[in-house]
Amino acid sequence: MTAPRHFLTLMDLSPDEVRGLIDRAIELKSQHRAGAATPTLDGKVLAMIFTKASTRTRVSFEAGMAQLGGSALFLSGQDTQLGRGEPIHDSARVISSMVDMVMIRTFAHADVEQFAAHSSVPVINGLTDDYHPCQILADLQTYFEVRGDISGRKVCWLGDGNNVCHSWMNAARLLDFELVIACPEGYDPDETLLEACRRHAHIERDPLVAALDADLLLTDVWASMGQEQEQEERAASLQPYQLNQALLKRAAPDALYMHCLPAHRGEEISAELMDAPDTVIWQEAENRLHAQKALMELLLKT
Repeated sequence: MTAPRHFLTLMDLSPDEVRGLIDRAIELKSQHRAGAATPTLDGKVLAMIFTKASTRTRVSFEAGMAQLGGSALFLSGQDTQLGRGEPIHDSARVISSMVDMVMIRTFAHADVEQFAAHSSVPVINGLTDDYHPCQILADLQTYFEVRGDISGRKVCWLGDGNNVCHSWMNAARLLDFELVIACPEGYDPDETLLEACRRHAHIERDPLVAALDADLLLTDVWASMGQEQEQEERAASLQPYQLNQALLKRAAPDALYMHCLPAHRGEEISAELMDAPDTVIWQEAENRLHAQKALMELLLKT
């Protein structure tokens, strides 16, 4: 039996596969808007395991499977035996014997790795504390739709060096662009990953310098799930890194800006930019649906 193919980080794809996936996502989006059915996953079942709250991840995967002719099962950690102490490898063996694919949104990245190691079907990382690769697929699709290939461009990350930042670091080395990470001391991304990406990503403490001539500006909430008690401290440290009009003016004249949502207007991003009529943030959010449809097709056809 052929081993299943998993998507735990962006590095599970080749550069050509990322570009092909984006092309397919754009095609699927066009077909969906035209009302053309694409039942490429007819009869397939996706199990969705959540131990972290979700809006976009759940809706996009569930709707995506329906649009491709399949179905999705929502499994919350507290309602399954996983939440009652069943070993991850036992749950993986059982669940994967009954479905065609599994998506997991949880805290520890090691838990997703362990599940995948014992799963007989593809496993998708829907978010962990270390990585959020599905989000970056949607972000890349958005950039490609509006500006073309991102290779050779300058991208600026503003704020905490978190899981989304980590996935953007992987994207930089996969697609060959420059990523400048603007963050204060104490909020750096993982050192080992930074070393692995050193030819494409580096830290710049001054956000005004980091944003200079950038083609794309990115940010995320300052306190991720599980860090709420640090909100005030984080807000004080990260306030100079707010994505706002002043920073946008430092970027390239046609620069885009993105936020993976949910957003706190007036904190990591100004309300002015969030509500601007020409923002691509809402396009970015919708693209979670189409990028993930293309991803599921790829994993099940490989």
